[in-house]
Amino acid sequence: MLRVGLTGGIACGKTVVRKLLADRGALTIDADDIVHRLMGAGTDLTRRIAEAFGPDVLSPQGMVDRSRLGRIVFFDPAERAKLNSLVHPEVIREEKRLLREAEDRGVEVAVVDAALMIEAGTYRDYDRLLVVHCPRDLQLERLAARDGLTRAEASRRVDAQMPVEEKIAYADFLIDTSGSLGDTERQVQEVWERLLEAASQ
Repeated sequence: MLRVGLTGGIACGKTVVRKLLADRGALTIDADDIVHRLMGAGTDLTRRIAEAFGPDVLSPQGMVDRSRLGRIVFFDPAERAKLNSLVHPEVIREEKRLLREAEDRGVEVAVVDAALMIEAGTYRDYDRLLVVHCPRDLQLERLAARDGLTRAEASRRVDAQMPVEEKIAYADFLIDTSGSLGDTERQVQEVWERLLEAASQ
């Protein structure tokens, strides 16, 4: 089974690319979905996050309120590092479990979508790395529209992450999402054909 890492900057279009790859037959795993499950009510990770950041980060239903937690960690590198030290090992363990299951089922190409794959060093666990990118101005525009942020707030969030230009240097394949959806689909199709070729070798 060919293991493919999918990453890129915030609001660069990773979700669109992941869905296009799934449409073509890839098994896809979304790290954000895993985080959402792990931060549900009553989980071990939720308990440890509440211990580390205080009970106010929990919703009335007992799950982690990610917007409250985000306000604490997004602009404080030390707090963000503390959160990552709790979350990353759990997410990586679950990703590996899902990949083992996929391999046992005979899946040909598995794609893991994770925003912090390069920062965490887990990109090394994959046979190929696909980086999704677009110009910073477009990234800011998309993020502000998606999350209801001012341009200044969007800029601070983008600046809190590794620059997309640095991520590009790690890539085996690049998808530029600054054009039309059709243009993105064309690039995804070209990459998909090369992934299938690599998987068959």
